[in-house]
Amino acid sequence: MRFTKMHGLGNDYVYVNCFKEQVDNAPALSRYVSDRHFGVGSDGLILICPSGKADFRMDMYNADGSQAEMCGNGIRCVAKYVYDYGLTDQTEISVETLAGIKYLKLTVEDGKVSKVRVNMGEPILDPALIPVNVPDQPPVRVPIEAGGKKWEMTCVSMGNPHAVVFIDKVSDLDIEAVGPAFENHSLFPRRTNTEFVELLDREHANMRVWERGSGETLACGTGACAVGVACVLNGLTEDKLTVHLLGGDLEIFWDRQENQVYMTGPATVVFDGDLTVPANLE
Repeated sequence: MRFTKMHGLGNDYVYVNCFKEQVDNAPALSRYVSDRHFGVGSDGLILICPSGKADFRMDMYNADGSQAEMCGNGIRCVAKYVYDYGLTDQTEISVETLAGIKYLKLTVEDGKVSKVRVNMGEPILDPALIPVNVPDQPPVRVPIEAGGKKWEMTCVSMGNPHAVVFIDKVSDLDIEAVGPAFENHSLFPRRTNTEFVELLDREHANMRVWERGSGETLACGTGACAVGVACVLNGLTEDKLTVHLLGGDLEIFWDRQENQVYMTGPATVVFDGDLTVPANLE
């Protein structure tokens, strides 16, 4: 099977062109390719497929084989793949996801996509739709106990659930201890991604993320969007925010007049390869 390893700010996935390749057991394949010792090594698997609703469809699986609705870093890489590998010559495309159709604008330099702006759509603030089992609407500064400590979180869905927690210094956080406690907390019926945020000023913030099904990753596009929304809801930043992640920076803009969140960032090809897939994948 032919594959391409790509990353958006270090949030890396194995991409398979399903216009040419057939994948029979995507959850098992994701677990196999994601293994950083015995597989390719990645945060998950993304399939680039035909769509009856948009130009392309993105099917995404986490490293543990669970299917995810959306990935901001992943969808930027999809845009780069379909342009750079000749599936389209358009610089504005639509991509179907489990979180709806997303619209992307590609910046092309020397014949290759260098960065992508994604209209991530409306932030979801209804607790029942995020989902999170709390009465607050919107769920801002909601108390939660996790990992033996009390925290406050602001919950947002960008097609997938996020809990945004503001702390003094992200570098001091033991995320391996705290992240799973948030992810698997009983308040989240479908688990959650958790962003830990250190505010620098009204236009910049540091962020670390614990992704549902993958653990800590170097970047999370939907998470950065959720952070931008949460910062505005808490009156902490302007509508435009630069989020500094471990893998690099994302530009987030919440157009509150249109109620649309925009994310801009890079996408990078690491390498192409051929993979011999075991017949007994489970």
